[in-house]
Amino acid sequence: MNVDRLQELGLMKPKSPGKPRNELGQDDFLKLMTTQMTHQNPLKPMENTEFLTQMAQFGTVSGIQSLQKSFADFAKAIGSDQALQAANLVGRQVLVKGNETRLPPGGEIRGALKLDAPATGVRIKIVNPQGITVRTLELGPQDKGRAPFSWDGIKDDGEFAEPGRYRIQAEGVVDGENQALTTLVPATVESISTAKGGYGLKVDLEGLGSVDFKDIEQIL
Repeated sequence: MNVDRLQELGLMKPKSPGKPRNELGQDDFLKLMTTQMTHQNPLKPMENTEFLTQMAQFGTVSGIQSLQKSFADFAKAIGSDQALQAANLVGRQVLVKGNETRLPPGGEIRGALKLDAPATGVRIKIVNPQGITVRTLELGPQDKGRAPFSWDGIKDDGEFAEPGRYRIQAEGVVDGENQALTTLVPATVESISTAKGGYGLKVDLEGLGSVDFKDIEQIL
């Protein structure tokens, strides 16, 4: 039974000009339900049951759509709040997964290793843009978890390294095998932006590009 027929029988009021004629609201649903129950045909119980089932299904779909809209509005509100909080990170340093970072003039590099299992003989190599290892840091055995490290900018020969970009290479013995280890490098937050679609945040890092906000491992 279509909406026009329901209106002819007086079971539905005509919709206002601003609302589509083929849209059923909650009041319409309740009125149709009670009218059907009042005019039950005992000779055709199956038709009544099917009608009520269809109405219940309509109510379920309508409720799910309303719930989805509520969740979408809630997600947008949360995203806006996160963006405001994340804006405080601009200009600060964070740790993210990567193997390249920048040595500032007169400064140091502070990073960390992310170990999925205990490791022994942990070693970090600092490699310059020419592919030459300028410093080797021996960290020894490390437990599972995060193992911090720092480089003061002094090379193995005792001279100060030139400021600029360097590659961090880490390795260690895990379960009897020498393996490359995951490195977390520092980077400065330049800006915050909203991800495509309006959900989630992107963090623009100096020299590293854009990463998801959730990929930040630590705020320094």
